[in-house]
Amino acid sequence: MPINPNAVGETGEPVSRAWSSKDALLYAVGIGADTEELQFTTENTANTPQRVFPTFAVIIGGGGVPMGKAGSFNPALMVHGEQGIELHGEIPPDGEIESTGRIAGIWDKGNAAVLEFESESVDKATGKPLLKTRSMLFCRGEGGWGGERGPAGKIPFPDAEPTHRVTYATRPDQALTYRLSGDRNPLHTDPAFAARGGFDKPILHGLCTYGFTGRALLHSLCDGDPARFRSMNGRFSRPVIPGDELTVSMWANGGKALFRTTNQRGDVVIDQGVCTFA
Repeated sequence: MPINPNAVGETGEPVSRAWSSKDALLYAVGIGADTEELQFTTENTANTPQRVFPTFAVIIGGGGVPMGKAGSFNPALMVHGEQGIELHGEIPPDGEIESTGRIAGIWDKGNAAVLEFESESVDKATGKPLLKTRSMLFCRGEGGWGGERGPAGKIPFPDAEPTHRVTYATRPDQALTYRLSGDRNPLHTDPAFAARGGFDKPILHGLCTYGFTGRALLHSLCDGDPARFRSMNGRFSRPVIPGDELTVSMWANGGKALFRTTNQRGDVVIDQGVCTFA
């Protein structure tokens, strides 16, 4: 069936998701972490207990969303529009959560539909809330039913030099590693499938770019301490090609920072970013 705007507010059944130390290590490598970040990339380094990147929330969270009730769309024409995470505590190297999701919004952009989902997760070991995720999918060719366009407000960025700036290089094979954390969409690996979506070559997972950005925020704003990381939200504005260089610029003020990520040509690939931290 086509997009169903009447599905807003629908909730799904609770879904459990367990993960292991290996899953967290694989994710860390998938977002570019290396030998300078052994607390995230190893579990057996002397005097270095394993810790988990806060953005791992996008891998284990997001469950329980009744996506099927939102209708159907062409996956080759779907891209990630926006992503947010909120953490109530540090994610452990292994554990299990129960997530409940809902359809938070369905917006009509005329030539596209935007689907907004939210999911809240409880740590099954403690019974306490652990994390919340929010995501928006931009589905080209699915709009035009005359519905609301959705919020259009923009965050004003300071007219000043960033307080922090970090540059990371992605590898040409970055998507091949990141996909092992769960997203096997061929848009990121199959040239023929990517061409059907209008791309010259496979693009990097938006959530991989999000993870690279989260690494920069964590190290710059929290001194690498995941326990201090509270939330992160950003809008995907342009695809990244594996092998691109990513620069994350941050404007910090107290426990809040605005951020954006650009590629080596200066094109903004994540915009309207907000991060909070202790």
